[in-house]
Amino acid sequence: MTRVAAIDCGTNSIRLLVADVNPDTGELTDLDRRMTIVRLGQGVDRTGRLAPEALERTFAACREYAEAIKEHGAERVRFVATSASRDAENRDEFVRGVVDILGVEPEVITGDQEAEFSFTGATKELAGRADLDTPFLVVDIGGGSTEFVVGEDHVRAARSVDVGCVRMTERHLVHGGVVSDPPTEEEIAAIRADVETALDLAEQTVPLREARTLVGLAGSVTSVSAIAQELPEYDSARIHHSRVSCDRVREIADRLLHSTHAERAAIPSLHPGRVDVIGAGALVLLAIMERIGAQEVVVSEHDILDGIAHSCAAEAR
Repeated sequence: MTRVAAIDCGTNSIRLLVADVNPDTGELTDLDRRMTIVRLGQGVDRTGRLAPEALERTFAACREYAEAIKEHGAERVRFVATSASRDAENRDEFVRGVVDILGVEPEVITGDQEAEFSFTGATKELAGRADLDTPFLVVDIGGGSTEFVVGEDHVRAARSVDVGCVRMTERHLVHGGVVSDPPTEEEIAAIRADVETALDLAEQTVPLREARTLVGLAGSVTSVSAIAQELPEYDSARIHHSRVSCDRVREIADRLLHSTHAERAAIPSLHPGRVDVIGAGALVLLAIMERIGAQEVVVSEHDILDGIAHSCAAEAR
């Protein structure tokens, strides 16, 4: 067994996975899996810079993760940073802080690399299942970007586009520092138009409509599943590999986009850090499903974080 630690730092959240990896089968055994909402991408779309308070929230989470990694005795650590830190002018400040705390340099990966990790993490345990047809379309709806990957047992085509739940919320629903409560029909239409443009861009290189199974990743998708199941609290075991129909996604997106902050905050399975951005995230998912004619989405709790862990273990061999 190889013990590894994988960290995925995105626009909205930072996540840690410490796992033992079987070198023969590639099977992951979780030892510690956790997520912290840090909103690293706060204001990046508008200012082009990482905000000081966003950096401090992220560094505080890194300190907690450093303790967990030390406690579990991970042999290798890999820290991957995605959309927000890729776009920021002051990303060197972010890199220095992470190195000081964790002793490893964050890899600010490209959208294509992000897509490959997501595909590996999401499909490794789905491949070969008789009830799922290939090719898979893996969709990772993050805070700042969305990754599209089509493939069977390997990546055939991938594309990252700059639509995510935080970016769409900040671009269209925030005015003078205040989030629309609830959004107007014009604001909802503006988000939808941005997503449709991004889908046009993705389709230039990724054959989205060839997919036979849609696999959805990340917090917006898992939260929609939790809401669809009316869970009394967030339950990873019940969310992982659940299926949500397009009609149900449409119903949930409509509800979220026409509800107030207080109404969304009262949903028991919804993380407080997603209350302001879940409406935009659900709308991104719905637009994708309607574009490709997907009748349902298979929801995966295994994603880029698991892909990073697999890559870390492969490097150790």
